[in-house]
Amino acid sequence: MLSVNERAYQIVEDLMEFAEDYCVDVHELRNGATVVDCGVNARGSYDAGMFFIQISMGGLAGVNIQLEDIKDISIPFVYVYTDYPALACLGCQMAGWKIEVNGFKGYASGPARALALKPKKVFELLNYEDDTEYAVVTIEADRLPDEDVAEFIAYECDVDTSEVYMLVTKPNSLVGAIEIVGRVVEVALFKLNNLGFDVKMIRNAMGKCPIPPVCEKTSVIANDFIAYYGSVHIIADTYSDLFESVTFDKTAYYGKSFEEFGEDFYAIDPSAFSPAQLVVNAGDVTKVFGKKNPDSILRHFT
Repeated sequence: MLSVNERAYQIVEDLMEFAEDYCVDVHELRNGATVVDCGVNARGSYDAGMFFIQISMGGLAGVNIQLEDIKDISIPFVYVYTDYPALACLGCQMAGWKIEVNGFKGYASGPARALALKPKKVFELLNYEDDTEYAVVTIEADRLPDEDVAEFIAYECDVDTSEVYMLVTKPNSLVGAIEIVGRVVEVALFKLNNLGFDVKMIRNAMGKCPIPPVCEKTSVIANDFIAYYGSVHIIADTYSDLFESVTFDKTAYYGKSFEEFGEDFYAIDPSAFSPAQLVVNAGDVTKVFGKKNPDSILRHFT
């Protein structure tokens, strides 16, 4: 059986081996767990951001970054593609595990969720459960996790603490900016799943989104960038009218910023998380839904 933690661990090894090159810091805790600081105290890098996304998706995705013009202004874009969209996005990348241990708070993604089954209903839907000695988790947090957090994750994943690997970044950092908009495909699948579409029917998916500037409000701007300019292309086994309801312009929140929704990620109406555009190829049917709003992006670059 394909193990998302083993695939992710291979990428973690590469990242740790060349930590200085990728501008990340590796810390071994007293209980043997490993913390890879990708953007809390460490500077991070574009490469570290791409690694972070790949690891978050269980090693089941390809990632690239390149410049693209919006109205003659060059802006970096992240590109993500996967041939295992349901497992990579909902089974790994989705921030489906809120970790709170002795004052530490973080939103956890990554393949360790497939060991801890967080949330269980997702893995019942996917009919998947990982079984391996490694637990690899990516965390959005404002500080690095300690031994107590590692012990908690090890217990939930049923692995030795020494086999816990925690990659951490602040949302308002370079890696944080990259990894948030790198969820553009996951956002589309999350929305489809909530609408009642069987996401296992999606065979291939890819997406792109501009990367927001690094500032105090990066996390808010990043979600706006997905909603107003993120585009997703999927190949599905069957067409559904539900595809028409995926994009942000079909929500009650179009025209608003995520800044208006508050700081608690889990308190936001799930229907608000949507890409700007969805292109669907299902059998003989190819359709485009939604619209991009370049002015919503460019106002952050003036």
